[in-house]
Amino acid sequence: MSGHTENEIVVDAPMDLVWERTNDVENWPDLFSEYASAQVLERDGDRVLFRLTMHPDENGQVWSWVSERVADPATRTVTARRVETGPFERMDIRWTYEDVEGGVRMRWVQDFAMKPTAPVDDAAMTRRINDNSRTQMALIKRKVEEFACTAL
Repeated sequence: MSGHTENEIVVDAPMDLVWERTNDVENWPDLFSEYASAQVLERDGDRVLFRLTMHPDENGQVWSWVSERVADPATRTVTARRVETGPFERMDIRWTYEDVEGGVRMRWVQDFAMKPTAPVDDAAMTRRINDNSRTQMALIKRKVEEFACTAL
């Protein structure tokens, strides 16, 4: 068994701004509410290796992992994967950006599988990721749109 999520939102801002702000890993703690820190470990062109550390969860647990992210500005797509998988057997993410009426459609697709020893199974993590993705996307939308208004 494995988990799969697909979430999207339209951000009312220019493509270049949405792309730049959402791919600025170093500043993700200012964009996402869940991340306490983002540390770039290595950068090679459009490839970045980085460590994300979350704020403590409801049990006081702090989760941290290393991910690799490869951006393709020509196609406005990003592929990412967890290098340090933690409770995941695997975690693959694809972000796509598309100009649409009203702004930029940002879409996140996540394919993953939980380890048998993980605190939750694939179904529970699918629900958790869907809920959190919607929350984070709404927050990102608000922050990028506010930035777009002040940048004019």
